[in-house]
Amino acid sequence: MTALLPTIRTARIVALAAPLALAVALLAPQAWLAVPVAAGVLLVLVLIDAARAGTLGEWTIAHDGDVEIGQPAPLSVSADITGSPGAARAAVSLDPRLAPGGRADLALQRKQEVWTAQTQLVPQRRGTAPVDTLWLAWDGPWGLGSRQQRIALEREIRVWPDLSPIRSRPLQALLRDAELGLIARRRRGEGTQFEALTEYEAGMDKRRIDWNASARHAALYARENETERNNQIVFAFDCGQAMCEPIDGVPRLDRAISAGLTAAYVALKGGDRAMLFGFARRPVLASPFVGETRAFARLQQAAAGLDYRQGEEANYTLALATLSARLKRRSLVVLFSDFSDTTAAELMIESLGRLSQRHAVVFVTLEDRELAQFTNAAPDSVDDVARAVTADALSRQRQLVLTRLRRMGVDVIEAPYDKLGFAVIDRYLSLRTQEAIAG
Repeated sequence: MTALLPTIRTARIVALAAPLALAVALLAPQAWLAVPVAAGVLLVLVLIDAARAGTLGEWTIAHDGDVEIGQPAPLSVSADITGSPGAARAAVSLDPRLAPGGRADLALQRKQEVWTAQTQLVPQRRGTAPVDTLWLAWDGPWGLGSRQQRIALEREIRVWPDLSPIRSRPLQALLRDAELGLIARRRRGEGTQFEALTEYEAGMDKRRIDWNASARHAALYARENETERNNQIVFAFDCGQAMCEPIDGVPRLDRAISAGLTAAYVALKGGDRAMLFGFARRPVLASPFVGETRAFARLQQAAAGLDYRQGEEANYTLALATLSARLKRRSLVVLFSDFSDTTAAELMIESLGRLSQRHAVVFVTLEDRELAQFTNAAPDSVDDVARAVTADALSRQRQLVLTRLRRMGVDVIEAPYDKLGFAVIDRYLSLRTQEAIAG
């Protein structure tokens, strides 16, 4: 059903006329009848203008059914309006995870007898987001009256983890490199599986000299090994309260998932196996290992199930003990987490220490730019000084925890979210080259 409504222009006319009507009532009471007559005339003009606005014919709203968090997703609206509309606009009621306030406004433009507009949605949370209602409004040629129609949609948009780093040019260039080409290749000279003997040359790693063979041939010979494949890589995600805090509008957890999936894709391309593990107060996800690139979609679907556990603190003791029990052989465990207090950090350090005795462990955390901004900002008031001192103390505590992890043999990565994925990839490739995963 179409509703007839006054426009903002009409409201402004009424607001401007109100003082004039009051002046007439005070200065010329005998002319007070002119006020309701003028109001009636304005009402008639509004109705006539709304009638001339025309009627709504066909309409469309287009959007993707699957989008990625933090990435722009186009939404377009078009409407065929007959008559003489002076302006048209649209509003879409949807889930707040798709747009601030759960509303997207569009100013329609006329193109070839059809009114169209497009906007960009930037999802801020993963999950299934409903798109409830489309509102269309169009004004008459005088701009006094308008028509409005409400259309129920009952649609959904699924918000997935961000995979844009995988499609980026730097990563695609890396995957085309001979190290991890699109076609699996054998790498000689590194690894643990013996391939052949070759004469030692300057620049080779001295640890690869085969002294027994060198003694038999009275010359230096080095072992050429084939890089080990089929390593087990575990990407573990803390889904607790600390990881639900946003960075540039997107939760830390989703920044970590994007980096983890990017590294998992590279690992699958390199012939290794990957799995996802999620936890908060208790373990919430443990996907099976996948070993083929075509099975990457299973990891993506598993990552979509890593829900935000706001209000829950991470239980590192239970989670990492559960993970360790699942791993039957030495693996690389890449843990994405954060900590806000020293008590939680102590439990984390203790649990990671036990895990690192059997597995190669990389602890990944997002660089806290907010603390750095508070610390480096020039103080203008006493409050600024207090804020800088507090931020500096928190930063020192944070670095102390990371230093303790490094001394225990845990690799630590602290990087901005936009560089996190490549930092994890670099560390994975380094450990793979150093034969630190298979042990």
